[in-house]
Amino acid sequence: MTILYIDADACPVKAEAERVASRHRVAVRMVSNGGIRPSQNPLVETVIVPEGPDAADMWIAERCGRGDVVVTQDIPLAARCVEAGARVIKPNGEALTAANVGNALAMRDLAADLRAADPFRQGGGKGFTKADRARFLDALEREMRAALTA
Repeated sequence: MTILYIDADACPVKAEAERVASRHRVAVRMVSNGGIRPSQNPLVETVIVPEGPDAADMWIAERCGRGDVVVTQDIPLAARCVEAGARVIKPNGEALTAANVGNALAMRDLAADLRAADPFRQGGGKGFTKADRARFLDALEREMRAALTA
């Protein structure tokens, strides 16, 4: 049975993910440290984990596996989920697979090193756009269909 796991803290596509899961009648686990409104959808279970570093990530990584789909921006979590056999996509629609998650981890570490080397460096990530949302919906639909037919 396929489950959609959502790393829900600061996830900009929770509603879209819920819509796609509902269309396919797939159970959803919306995992966070709190602060999100529970869904009225009977397919959606809101999971509140204890406060602490990476508690939501650990909860998801310990449960996901082959046939599941995970939505997360967290690259180390994505790597663990891919290793467990789950399909992983980022909120911008980018799929993380065994072929590219290692490179994504390396780029994440490089960016962290660059930020640490220059504490005065300003700026953040790109803003989340309508195009990102559309790419996510397309990618989640593809991943959901693939997970359900695997």
